Amino acid sequence: MHKWCVTFCFLLLIQALFAQLEEAKRITQHLCSKELLGRGYVSHGDSLAARFIENEFSKIGLNYIQNQTSYFQSFAHNVVTFPGEMSVVLNTDTLVPGIDFMVDPNSGSSNELWNYRILTIEELFDVELKNRFQDSKRKIAANINSCIIDIRQIKGDSLKKLHREIIPTLAQQLHVLVITDEKFTFSVGNEPYPYSLLYVKGFKFKDVSSIKTHIQSRFKENYLSTNIIGTIPAVKKTKKTIVITAHYDHLGKMGKNTFFPGANDNASGVAMLLEFARHYSKNPTKYNLVFIAFAGEEAGLIGSSYFVQYPWIKLEDIHFLLNLDIMGSGEEGITVVNATKHPESFQKLVDINIQEKYVPQVKARGPAANSDHYWFSERGVPAFFIYTMGPNKNYHDIFDTHENLSFSKFIPISELLKKFIGGL
Repeated sequence: MHKWCVTFCFLLLIQALFAQLEEAKRITQHLCSKELLGRGYVSHGDSLAARFIENEFSKIGLNYIQNQTSYFQSFAHNVVTFPGEMSVVLNTDTLVPGIDFMVDPNSGSSNELWNYRILTIEELFDVELKNRFQDSKRKIAANINSCIIDIRQIKGDSLKKLHREIIPTLAQQLHVLVITDEKFTFSVGNEPYPYSLLYVKGFKFKDVSSIKTHIQSRFKENYLSTNIIGTIPAVKKTKKTIVITAHYDHLGKMGKNTFFPGANDNASGVAMLLEFARHYSKNPTKYNLVFIAFAGEEAGLIGSSYFVQYPWIKLEDIHFLLNLDIMGSGEEGITVVNATKHPESFQKLVDINIQEKYVPQVKARGPAANSDHYWFSERGVPAFFIYTMGPNKNYHDIFDTHENLSFSKFIPISELLKKFIGGL
């Protein structure tokens, strides 16, 4: 082959890889834009994202699953939202949502001046706290509507107990402000407390004599969300199927002006899923390919749980499932959940990477109920959950933006996983 031909082919390859990366960036940037409101449950941001992904499925040419008339599998669930006011004022200092303070995902509403009591560490861990504080509250009900606790010096199991048991118990009785130096992470709640619960950074809480909050919490029952499902048939008729999944929902908004972009988690995973859909639409395999963009992952793996309960394909026909999340970095490699559960498949992945050097390492992790692969694994479906590792530690916060993604190993990871699928 002439040198000019080799050079031309190489340039075509580079151009194709560049186009793939630019397309992934386009998808990610749109999904985490303000236009989609954090893909959550305020003003139906998740539904806006679903329509966008539906359009991408259609452009790629994915088929509907047999006997279905659309890509959409809808289900209902309960969710706590924060659509309106979101202000905390300490003395005259108005705090910044997401930076200076964060509400608990299950926080109730509050619009009042706090008349509070500061609880000591000893009181917090008193086994009779609940009854004692309720008694105290009845005795001085006219003076107390809230409490403050400082958890900065509490560590280990004691801290876990506080978050798991004690603080939620307090929020059933009165408004709670927690002083903390922990990293702020938000989530999605599904059962609101009667009172507000918020976390404030320790450096903001100095010489405070006045606390005023205006927090609007709204509980939505039977909120309708949608899994998006498309397929590419095998080159020859078969029942065996490879499933590729990624959740598209995120945390939405916390008040009128604060939203969680969710670029790495998991707009980047949806971009990877769509990259595979584009590739296999032109290069079908010996397996049926099914692509599922799940809703409700952040609300408790609800979308994948619903699919497993009401599957559109037979679970026993799934030869392997790849669940993709946090695909926007990879400088330090990838982690594979369920690696110890499927050691032979994991070794195949490792061997491919050793040969081709796609990523610095392929790290093994055991089973975990931390993403949408979980319910499939519980039903005996072979599955990996794969996520990237790198210096970007923005997670469930307002800083998980498109601008903070490197896409360092996006194309190498896609090539690694395509070779893995080809060897199944």
